[in-house]
Amino acid sequence: MEIKDAALLLSALGHEARLSIFRLLVEAGPAGLNAGAISEALAMPPASASFHLAHLSRVGLIQGQRTHRFIHYSANFAGMDGLIDFLTRNCCQGEACLPLTAACDTRQKRRAGTAGD
Repeated sequence: MEIKDAALLLSALGHEARLSIFRLLVEAGPAGLNAGAISEALAMPPASASFHLAHLSRVGLIQGQRTHRFIHYSANFAGMDGLIDFLTRNCCQGEACLPLTAACDTRQKRRAGTAGD
């Protein structure tokens, strides 16, 4: 990942509403949620949710799949993994220094969910 790409993703996540949506979709897992459920879960007006979902989709942090009249959104776990890898690459000269990450084994969980990607 290039630094300009990482900056674009971090900028998108720098808004409270978009970060809330992204975290909700990460928690939902690969199955994701439809736009209405996202709006309802975050007590966000549908038009606002739509605006932020479009922005997150545009930068590649989430993807939407149309099913009949609804759009079902899910987090782009491979993209998230790439961003986390970029941010932590060569951290502390290769020494284990991220106890919260190591304790919950998030890297293994993220990569297990993207094996088919």
